[in-house]
Amino acid sequence: MLDTLLEQIKKATLGTVLTQKIGVAFSGGVDSTLVAKVCSDLGYDVTLLTIGFAESHDILFSKEVNEFLKFPHHILEINPDEFDGVSKKIRSAISTDNLSWNENCIAFYHVAKLANSLGLDTVVTANGIDELFCGYNGYRDAFKEGESKIMELMDSKLENELKMMKAVNLVSSEFSVEILQPLLSPDFINYAKTVPVSEKISSPDDLQRKHIIRKIASKIGVPEVSASKRKKALQYGSLIHKTLIKSR
Repeated sequence: MLDTLLEQIKKATLGTVLTQKIGVAFSGGVDSTLVAKVCSDLGYDVTLLTIGFAESHDILFSKEVNEFLKFPHHILEINPDEFDGVSKKIRSAISTDNLSWNENCIAFYHVAKLANSLGLDTVVTANGIDELFCGYNGYRDAFKEGESKIMELMDSKLENELKMMKAVNLVSSEFSVEILQPLLSPDFINYAKTVPVSEKISSPDDLQRKHIIRKIASKIGVPEVSASKRKKALQYGSLIHKTLIKSR
């Protein structure tokens, strides 16, 4: 099953990412590190892109993980003085009060800005893994109600993520950068749904989850400090959530 899933990840990547020189949105977590390693193994010219406020978790942890990977790595520290203006512009552009959408769009605005400054017009992300492999805490509650509830939550999460990534690309288009999500492609979604839930989450008390993804990560050489790391969402690891809440 590990080999088949890995081949499906590679197939989705090759079918989605048609540019050889790419950026990978990189926090150092298992998902983004797995995607970066797969892309590199497939022969893509990978540059890691990390954003966040100074001394944020993602900036510090991404540096730690890349000490093992040794990929080209660029970091953009978000300017606190510009944050309010950027957040207001993005909220106006995507026309929603959805906090998560605004936070993610702010994050990818900065990722796209960094990519553009490096002459990159394509950024690959790991979006889809948390949705398809029970990465969110909500799956622990759903587990108590059975597999049908887990699949219902999965469909809802996927629908939201696909819509949100359209908003993300609207924002990133300011920098002529396309944000690609191979693991949200229809074929990969269909395959990932066939992977047994037991390979994703083991109980309502499972704090780690995404077990089969972590096994694949270890198999292909993702550093253990990343492969075993518990989830920290982009908006939290970058300190965007904390700053946006304060500014409201």
